[in-house]
Amino acid sequence: MSESPPPYRVLARKYRPQRFAELIGQAAMVTTLGNAIKRDRLAHAFLLTGVRGVGKTSTARLIAKALNCIGVDGQGGPTIDPCGVCEPCVAIAEGRHIDVVEMDAASHTGVDDVREIIEAVRYSAVSARYKVYIIDEVHMLSKNAFNALLKTLEEPPAHVKFLFATTEVNKVPVTVLSRCQRFDLRRIPADTLAAHFAHVVTAEAVEAEPEALALIARAAEGSARDGLSILDQAIAHGTGLVTAGQVRDMLGLSDRGAIRALFGDLLRGDAPAVLAGVRAQHDLGVEPVALLHGLLETTHGVTRAKVGGGDDPALSVEEREALADWASRLGFATLHRLWQLLLKGHGEVQAAALPLEAAEMALLRVVHASTLPDPGELARRIAGGEVAMPAAPALPSAVEEAQASLMKSTVAAAPPRLPADVVELEAMLGGASEHLLAQQVHDYARVIRFEPPVLDFAAHPRLDEDFTRRLMAVLRKATQQIWTVSLAEAPEAAAPSLYEQQQATEADERARVLAMPVVQAALAAFPDAALESYTPPHTQSPERSAHA
Repeated sequence: MSESPPPYRVLARKYRPQRFAELIGQAAMVTTLGNAIKRDRLAHAFLLTGVRGVGKTSTARLIAKALNCIGVDGQGGPTIDPCGVCEPCVAIAEGRHIDVVEMDAASHTGVDDVREIIEAVRYSAVSARYKVYIIDEVHMLSKNAFNALLKTLEEPPAHVKFLFATTEVNKVPVTVLSRCQRFDLRRIPADTLAAHFAHVVTAEAVEAEPEALALIARAAEGSARDGLSILDQAIAHGTGLVTAGQVRDMLGLSDRGAIRALFGDLLRGDAPAVLAGVRAQHDLGVEPVALLHGLLETTHGVTRAKVGGGDDPALSVEEREALADWASRLGFATLHRLWQLLLKGHGEVQAAALPLEAAEMALLRVVHASTLPDPGELARRIAGGEVAMPAAPALPSAVEEAQASLMKSTVAAAPPRLPADVVELEAMLGGASEHLLAQQVHDYARVIRFEPPVLDFAAHPRLDEDFTRRLMAVLRKATQQIWTVSLAEAPEAAAPSLYEQQQATEADERARVLAMPVVQAALAAFPDAALESYTPPHTQSPERSAHA
């Protein structure tokens, strides 16, 4: 009787790394571990954190191998390059080594589960060099379980190593983090994943288009396991050839060529073409939110190309050329406005009861906004007396209304006139809620030169460089002009401050009151009398007056 074929193993398990050299995208961590093993500076507890599928559990098993490998001849010691053929390596790889215990904290959350570990660590390893405890999703342990583990984690026996893995390190108590050597596993770059998937399809004797592998790598979002699961599905979906079209259909992704065409229609303001493109993609099964997502990616790609952010290796030559062309023709203001409009539309489509209709409305808003002038340019034209706008194609009435509203708001937001004197300057500062600056100007600012936007004040102990710096910043924000404020040693050329002027006015008014005949008669009749206070008529309330 013939033996039945072995059961199929999914790619994510079949191509799980068995050596550190096979662990992709984590070179920094491998280097650190290798140096620690060579110098015999191994921590008693390791914490591995990162997003799903980047190799946390695989790394923990590789560390267990590295610590317990005895080499082909049975005489080896800890090594960053375990042989993979000795009994400890084979047993650990197959998950049956008695001294390497794996525990899923998601299903063993209580203190009793941890107590079993605490009691077991007292005994030496049966056959391995180190007894290793691998606890996956360690953040799921209860508070009491963590507390029970602390003492053992801080001072474990020399023959015990703890390896923790988690996707949510922020949920692990600080008391545990401080007792572990932490490794943050990075998201794997899309180009690295695509190259890895190319090796996998070659080993599986399957042909795949480079663009298809790039699409899978991008959809994996840095996770090797997610990418291999998608690749497994793509191989089953096809007939020996994995094509980009099949991957798009399988994942519900929009055709990137169609996205580029739709992006171009948006920039041209061609509303009928935009609506036709949205409907065509919807008929092909592309979700409206995926369409907005693709347009956001394109806007981001154009902006990166404009600032020289480097080419994305996952993009085709055609895509790179298109992005570079748009980057040469679009300004940053336009790109940022596109991004904000599309991002707002993306959120609306996600929450909408009618996603398709919401997507159409969001993109029509982008079409209409693309025909409006840049607000900054419009403000400059108005400030320069150029009221007439440059010739433009006829716009729908709704867009004309939006343009008129924009012009009105821009005129309303025109910078205020410059203050004519120090009194208006104080009022402007008070209106800008800069009361401390206003008080300093009122009390200590003695004007030498007042020719906005240039101000020269006499030096005063209460006025320093911080005063001039803050005053220039506030005035620049309030008037949209660059100001120059300085302090000079020229008291003879300086006008009195507002406070000094106020004091002088009050002194003159006091002298005038004292010179009144009725007041002179009162002082003569009452020699001990004195004028205590006086409020000038223009500031006093009706019931207040001079009193002696």
